[in-house]
Amino acid sequence: MRISGLLGNRQEDLPGVVGPARIQRRPGGLPEKIGPGDIAVLDQADLDRRTAEALIETEVAGVINAAPSISGRFPSLGPEILLAAGVTLVDGVGKQGLEHIRDGAVLWLHEGGVFLDERSGQREIARGTEQDADSVAEAMIEAKAGMSAQLEAFSANIVEFLSRERMLVLEDIGVPELVVPIEGRHALVLAPGYGHTEDLRRLRRYIGEQRPVLIGVDRGADTLFRAGYRPDVIVGDPGGIDTETLRGGGEVVVPASLDGHAPGLERIQDLGVGAVTFPASGNAEDLALLLADANGAELVVTIGFQATLHEFLDGGRSGSNPSTFLTRLKLGSKLVDGGTVASLHRGGASVGVVTFLVLAAMLAMLAALAVSGLAAPCVDVVVGTAETLIDFVGGFFA
Repeated sequence: MRISGLLGNRQEDLPGVVGPARIQRRPGGLPEKIGPGDIAVLDQADLDRRTAEALIETEVAGVINAAPSISGRFPSLGPEILLAAGVTLVDGVGKQGLEHIRDGAVLWLHEGGVFLDERSGQREIARGTEQDADSVAEAMIEAKAGMSAQLEAFSANIVEFLSRERMLVLEDIGVPELVVPIEGRHALVLAPGYGHTEDLRRLRRYIGEQRPVLIGVDRGADTLFRAGYRPDVIVGDPGGIDTETLRGGGEVVVPASLDGHAPGLERIQDLGVGAVTFPASGNAEDLALLLADANGAELVVTIGFQATLHEFLDGGRSGSNPSTFLTRLKLGSKLVDGGTVASLHRGGASVGVVTFLVLAAMLAMLAALAVSGLAAPCVDVVVGTAETLIDFVGGFFA
């Protein structure tokens, strides 16, 4: 644990968590220079899964949040993720409490108290609620009451998204054509979600036998490269991807806003790496799936993706939820989670079992479509998923 020399050997005798404070300076991001053993200081209501996973990757020891991590609007997934990883979470210390914390100061977190370590001892500078499994579970139950309003807003966002990008999602108009041959092959799309490195390891045998097209999303491309694979396609902001990966990988697709601005494109040009832009309002994960589908992938296996109902409502994904929902609906039975593939590939499941799983997934999507009230604009997509069922089963066991 990186801590100041002021603490001496007393850190080992203190209960709770001790570490240097790293304060969040930009909305929606992580504190600068954060690393193992640090204590992240945030002001983020409804702590989402993605932020929690990013914090866990940095190996923080604790998190101080000025705002409530579960406000009650909907079940926020971040607190559960942090606690499961053994990260201490002190919630609701308030903005005034943050004013007494400076970046790099050695803090001690104990039973909801935030103490500043000084030569003369520890002085309490803020107080909140130290969350545990019971308190988070109780808050999640209360937050479910707010899901009805969120579902209504979610449905409205989907209709708005369709009116803006219907041709992209339903007709593949605007999806770049890739040079790498994908038609009739499997595609493995790796995003940097929680546990993606372990899931990739579990699919080593599948990758060796099926030789799928490897598509890395953002830092998922780095994971592929470090694991000894060459990403055939890299999708994401080049600013967050290692230089070796960009130079050693295949085609690079840079997401761009609808006005054509593509963050990170200058870095690609400086490196002398060729790239194409993909103007759309969806996130990089969704664009990678659309690329695989539009270029003829027979089966699309995902690693590091989350798309449960809670994640659709999770605050950190609010800008991409409509795209995420419709993209997965479009791919239908062609889309399979990597964990399922690893289990079936290892266990030699029968065609009947796979068919049952695919039919169950299709029924779940049909039910979600029905309650959202979007059957009319998406009926072509549902019909398409039914038509690909037989091809999917045959391709999986080819």
